[in-house]
Amino acid sequence: MRVASSIVLLTFFAAFPAVVSAQPVAPPAPFALPSSLTHFLGGVPEGTRTDAAVKITLLDAISRALQHNLGVLLADDALGKSEGTRWRALSELLPNVNGRVSEMRQKLSLEAFGFGAGGVPSFPELPPTVGPFNVFDARVTLTQSVLDVGKLNDLRAEAHNVEAARLTAASARDLVINIAGNTYVAALAASARVDAAKAQQQTAQALFAQAQDLKQGGLIAGIDVLRSEVQLNVETQRVTAAMNDFEKAKLTIARLTGLPLGQAFDLDPNLPDLPMPDMSLDQAADQAYRTRPDYQAAIERVHAAEAARRAAMGEALPSVRVNADYGEIGLTPGDALATYSLSGVVNIPIFQGGRLRGRLLEADAEIRRRRAEADDMKASIYYEVKTAFLDLQASTQQLQVATKARELAAQQLTQARDRFAAGIASNIEVIQAQEAVALAAQQVIAANYGHGLAKGALIRGIGSTEATIRQLLGGGR
Repeated sequence: MRVASSIVLLTFFAAFPAVVSAQPVAPPAPFALPSSLTHFLGGVPEGTRTDAAVKITLLDAISRALQHNLGVLLADDALGKSEGTRWRALSELLPNVNGRVSEMRQKLSLEAFGFGAGGVPSFPELPPTVGPFNVFDARVTLTQSVLDVGKLNDLRAEAHNVEAARLTAASARDLVINIAGNTYVAALAASARVDAAKAQQQTAQALFAQAQDLKQGGLIAGIDVLRSEVQLNVETQRVTAAMNDFEKAKLTIARLTGLPLGQAFDLDPNLPDLPMPDMSLDQAADQAYRTRPDYQAAIERVHAAEAARRAAMGEALPSVRVNADYGEIGLTPGDALATYSLSGVVNIPIFQGGRLRGRLLEADAEIRRRRAEADDMKASIYYEVKTAFLDLQASTQQLQVATKARELAAQQLTQARDRFAAGIASNIEVIQAQEAVALAAQQVIAANYGHGLAKGALIRGIGSTEATIRQLLGGGR
């Protein structure tokens, strides 16, 4: 069977646990991701299509997904945007230096400035207007924040947001690894179903030919031939459906890994075996709390919300700023004289019309929301790890039972064919045995698939997904 017991790598978030059915399973349905995560099923195609089919291993698919998957690219862009926001917050605390060169030609009305109007003594020797004249000014200005508690805490909040974005990007890589691994293994499971369906089709073809021979020899009735032909048609339909499901599974792989459009490729059934974490449930949960990037990102968002509240409180405190300028001013550049100004400004908020209260209410609500999200994620991690332990235990037992059932079904089919050939049984018994073999084959595939997903879910749960992949890749790819 192409899907061996080492079928692996990794599965979705805990929101999508692997459930292994004891009944024959249909091919895996398209992934039902939340609308906010559907971009993880997309990818940016890159490269030139070749006429020859390329071989894509599981690790190749994961490596390509980490480079071209849309979810990873968007997470990296979000990190870049967060870093840009932090730089803008930092700019409020760093010196702001600007240069300006201007030249104007003016004509001024002295009365407009109060000379000779409104009781201000007039100066007969001064004309009512002055000019026209030129004013040249070349100047450098400096603004420097000396003390601003609000801006300092804004910067701290953005630093936490950058760290949260970095951890979210790492979590996105983990999710893409899980999706790519899950999709690849699902495609191998679909391929195994094709092989199983073809084997059943060949058996049905042989039984149909046998029934025709026995009918010609007068040993069986025509109804037995008809039953064999119906069963052959059923198995042929199963082959068609299985092949269609397999091709669609390959399309999903091609999209999320960013293969060139229309590129033909083959899968490698040889899967690397995952190391099995040797730890208890409590140890696994504790490790997950320390290493899961999505949980650490949630903690950073809590710290960012707390810093944002301190920034709001800082708006009620005095701030100190220094303004300075230096330049030359005159009628022309040749006769311009050096001038400068230096001022220290202390801004003392007195009344802001309820703005501070509004910001504090918003900040408190944001803190409560972020803390609730972090607590919920912590609980989710525990239940995810617990579910992985349960699935791993159940799928191990199901794999053993399904393997034994397949062997027994094969023996049952052999005996039913012998009884039918000897004329002591109708081919109803043979058809029932065929269905039992098909059922057993589907159960083995489902058990293998579920066992691999359970192992991957545990690795995902404890937060060692990318570390495990790096170990399998043999480096830092």
